[in-house]
Amino acid sequence: MDFKPLITLLAIVNPLAIVPFFIHYTQGFSRQQRQRTVMISAFSAFAVIATCALVGLQILEFFSISLASFQVGGGMLLLTSALSMLNARPAEAKVNDQDLSETSARTSIAVVPLTIPLLTGPATMSTVVIYADQARTFFQHAMLVGYGVVIALATAVCFTLAEPIARFLGQTGINVMTRLMGLILAALSVEVMAAGLTKIFPALAG
Repeated sequence: MDFKPLITLLAIVNPLAIVPFFIHYTQGFSRQQRQRTVMISAFSAFAVIATCALVGLQILEFFSISLASFQVGGGMLLLTSALSMLNARPAEAKVNDQDLSETSARTSIAVVPLTIPLLTGPATMSTVVIYADQARTFFQHAMLVGYGVVIALATAVCFTLAEPIARFLGQTGINVMTRLMGLILAALSVEVMAAGLTKIFPALAG
């Protein structure tokens, strides 16, 4: 059983690094409102991963995009995310506070910005699609969707325990963990890009 997709997704999503954002954007929430935000964020993260795993390849076919090109592009996104994490910033692309406040006025912060783009953004989506192509059996596809459940549970646990985690680790601890995950993600991104480049340029395979 290959757990590399799960490790990669955990490194990209990295819900622990989003804990400070969760605390910031749920200030003034009642306990019930915060719990609802946790549940919606966790389910939304699962929904994004499951959707990409089940219909991501069909979307690529619709736009006539080759998987090899998608792997190279996705690998570049992963590497960009990894570099951001090595600078102790969350993996996905972030928007400024003004954008966040305007977006929150239109929709629940549990979906935007906590789930998209803080938890699951382009790097997460491209990674799931790449691993979906490598899945050859129904069980492997089911496992990929199951990894979405694991990500959702990890998100729910981190957000539920947000304040104790933040107090225990401190900003320094969160930064160290984010950098470690970024280093792992950088290595994985090179593998993804290498696989795509050898398909586009077979001569690179020797």
